[in-house]
Amino acid sequence: MWSVVKSVLAALLGVQSNQKREEDFSSGRPAAYLVTGVVITLLFVLVLVFLAMFAAR
Repeated sequence: MWSVVKSVLAALLGVQSNQKREEDFSSGRPAAYLVTGVVITLLFVLVLVFLAMFAAR
């Protein structure tokens, strides 16, 4: 699972190599990447909302 998280974070930041991307698509389950991506994106949005609310005080 850790490799999926690292791969999703690298993809979201735009620093993932083409070779690693191809490895991800050839091995592993797509659902794991999809769920991990959605969870990380939601966490990111929640952190931004929290920081905005904190800064607005």
